[in-house]
Amino acid sequence: MTGSAVRVPLRWLDDAPPDRLSGGATWGVPLPRGAVDSIARLRLREIAGPPTGSGADAGAEDSGRGAEVAAQFWPLATWPDGSVKWAGVAIGAMQAPVEYEVVSGAAASLSAGERASGQDSSAPRVTVRHDDAEVVVANGTIEIAFARPEHGPVDTIARRLVRDGRTVSEDVRLVSLLQDEVREDGGSAPRRRFRSRVTTVEVEQDGPVRAVVRVEGVHQQEDAERAWLPFTVRFVVMAGAAEVRLVHSLVWNGDAEHDFLAGLGVRADVPLRAPLHDRHVRLAGADGGFFAEAVRGLTGLRRDPGTEVRAAQVRGVATPPLAQWNPQVSERLELIPAWGDLTLTQLSADGFGIRKRTAPGHAWIDAGAGTRAEGYVAISDPTGGFGIGIRSFWQSHPGQLDLRRATEDRAELTAWLYAPEAQPMDVRFYHDGLGQDDFATQLEGLEITYEDYEPGFGDAHGVARTHELTLFAYAATPAIEDVAAAVAAVQRPPLLQPTPAHLRAVGVFGDWAPVDRSTVARAEIEDSIDFLLEFYLGQIDQRRWYGFWNFGDVMHAYDLDRHVWRYDVGGYAWDNSELSPDLWLWYSYLRTGRADVFRLAEAMTRHTGEVDVYHLGRWQGLGSRHNVQHWGCSAKQLRISSPIYRRIFYFLTADERVGDLLTELRDSDERFVDTDPTRKVRTDAATYRPDRGALAVGLGTDWGALAATWLADWERTGNERSRDRLLGTMADIGALPKGFLTGEALYDIETGRFDTTRDRVAVSHLSAVFGLVEVCSELIDLVDVPGFREAWLEYCRLYLASPEEQVAVVGERPTGIHLEQAHSRLTAYAAASTGDEKMADAAWQAFEGIGEWLVHRRDFVLSRIDGPAVLNPVDEAPSVGTNDVAQYGLAAIQNLALIGDRLPERS
Repeated sequence: MTGSAVRVPLRWLDDAPPDRLSGGATWGVPLPRGAVDSIARLRLREIAGPPTGSGADAGAEDSGRGAEVAAQFWPLATWPDGSVKWAGVAIGAMQAPVEYEVVSGAAASLSAGERASGQDSSAPRVTVRHDDAEVVVANGTIEIAFARPEHGPVDTIARRLVRDGRTVSEDVRLVSLLQDEVREDGGSAPRRRFRSRVTTVEVEQDGPVRAVVRVEGVHQQEDAERAWLPFTVRFVVMAGAAEVRLVHSLVWNGDAEHDFLAGLGVRADVPLRAPLHDRHVRLAGADGGFFAEAVRGLTGLRRDPGTEVRAAQVRGVATPPLAQWNPQVSERLELIPAWGDLTLTQLSADGFGIRKRTAPGHAWIDAGAGTRAEGYVAISDPTGGFGIGIRSFWQSHPGQLDLRRATEDRAELTAWLYAPEAQPMDVRFYHDGLGQDDFATQLEGLEITYEDYEPGFGDAHGVARTHELTLFAYAATPAIEDVAAAVAAVQRPPLLQPTPAHLRAVGVFGDWAPVDRSTVARAEIEDSIDFLLEFYLGQIDQRRWYGFWNFGDVMHAYDLDRHVWRYDVGGYAWDNSELSPDLWLWYSYLRTGRADVFRLAEAMTRHTGEVDVYHLGRWQGLGSRHNVQHWGCSAKQLRISSPIYRRIFYFLTADERVGDLLTELRDSDERFVDTDPTRKVRTDAATYRPDRGALAVGLGTDWGALAATWLADWERTGNERSRDRLLGTMADIGALPKGFLTGEALYDIETGRFDTTRDRVAVSHLSAVFGLVEVCSELIDLVDVPGFREAWLEYCRLYLASPEEQVAVVGERPTGIHLEQAHSRLTAYAAASTGDEKMADAAWQAFEGIGEWLVHRRDFVLSRIDGPAVLNPVDEAPSVGTNDVAQYGLAAIQNLALIGDRLPERS
């Protein structure tokens, strides 16, 4: 029955409320099936005291009830019965935020009319105004205007940003630089300049707490016809905030042999009104440090302008009138150099440099240096100012921050997402093919370097990259303490989240449970999981897995002889979601709530959803298997682009860009028409002729990705095509004589159904390690499709069964049974579903006793290094790959949730 009372306890990601919530917060909450029929019933309130309960079944009335808080709600997903499954929630900027909870039903004390407004009349509001030439978003503190392209050419992504009625920046635009060649002698090559040309401006949300404006376009060459690099930029304005979040996504669509990106940035003009000595530059350095100077400095001079003058300039406030200065300084101001240009470059993960000059044509002077800059630059005076912050700045190197013309009436600020001072971006394939001109030689190459090569397939055309930025509008030069807090929030945004207990109680995302150390055996497994998480987190920094295209990914396998990860060996280099590290990190976060795990999973989701997947061109909707380059492998498959790797982040954060990625895949079944994922190893290659009525679709990695795609689309949008293909193919799998053990079925893309007459047995060790386990578990709980549950249970029961039992059921012993420890969770699922205790014991035996590891020994991953020191010397080295670690972690998490009560105790 819909409309029952619900209470969703929330927690701050970093375990405590921030001192100040300057940019607001947006997140998602799950609601029990059938409990909430409309988001109009939802409210947000403070927790004024300890609650009497938690989770989906807790009563809404309790002693901890506090004041209601202005919030905006919108649906993210629905249950099959039409009730709200996930809701997006947003709150605006505020001082001293506290703990909160989402409530519904009897707890929602305000009327539906009051809820429809989103807030009480005294709270700050976001409004959107549509004029003939502009879209203007205002929140009472700032106003940002967007030119509408239907009335003429538009080359700015935002026309102006206003604070308290005063313009603080104008002509916010994207800029880029392009070279036609990279010279082998290292010499410079001519560069062409491009800037944004906007094609659409769309308001996606219009308040009252949160407004989102989506701007799309391309980079247009100045004074020429060339246009490339399609972009999507979202501006997010929150009630009461003096800042704007900007999410910038770019698709690389060049010719790798001739197009070398030499710079990519966001640029704005900043009006300045004060004397040069009252204009202030702010750059964030490393570890909370700041470069804070005036354009014309008054400290350190031979003559002292006065204590109050110096103190005011250091604080960034207006200096006293000149008449109050020491005239020995005030009468010689024009003889003090003014520094009009400044640059910070972060060309690696380990070092930045700052330099400045007075004007073009004069030398640059080194002004500072450090390790890892936090990616923030601002120019301001006592009448206002403007700043830009780039999230994950040093992690996404090469980056650069430029200030130009600070001595003029309009300064120019550029936040470079790819630094012009770095080597131009080169995405050409890294070798010449090595004579692998046919499938036979390519399969031989796979045997030696594990690289699946095919001419022309190692192409970056269509991959993407997303950056998050913040635009700051200042009424005056801000205090360094305030800037430091704001920069910290750029890099680690405050985020509210549902508690692990509530997530589990609602029953989202399949088989997992919060951390439980109630027995010795459980504690040992939990210790092993924690150890592996620390290993992942540590390797990223120790191995410097950073950079524009790399940040968020991990390496696949280790070279024990060189004591490095196999960064240069074919398919052993970048992991590209192989064996689902994304899922392991997300399930680890769900059960622990750890902020460090969330942020690693977030970075991986950003990377794998953008860089490892094609967003336009011949492979749009497909991802690339692991390789030395993220796009290098010829295996273009749905198992990499699968929404199973993005859904959790989307629902926990309500992130619109990841929503785009899910929508892009809606019709990804079309890819089987032109790209056969098993073309090189197909045993029926001589007779297989793919057409729209008989496409070969694997029931593991292929259908698992399609099922995740259709599920995400159905629950997010209600799309009937996705619903019918999901439920129809589930029924067809249940009707196949051998169910999932058939391995591959023939798919009619017009009807979205499988041919159910195919009768064979084919098993792959990869079928269930790319999200199939997780999506099947969710689907069985979500919908009742005749035959599907039985087909999945039979697959789970037989995969690690004895040869005799396999033969007795299907008439033959399946080949391709590997990754036994990872597949122990199949046996665990069957045991939990049937109550078979012997099967539960077999699952734990497979988990602990088969494969390379013993669960209760911490040294199962590591071996000591002996010998001479190596680059980045380490004391320990992994004896297995990070992808194997991920499967161990997933098996541990799911086995504990399913059959933890059957875990044998240690002797």
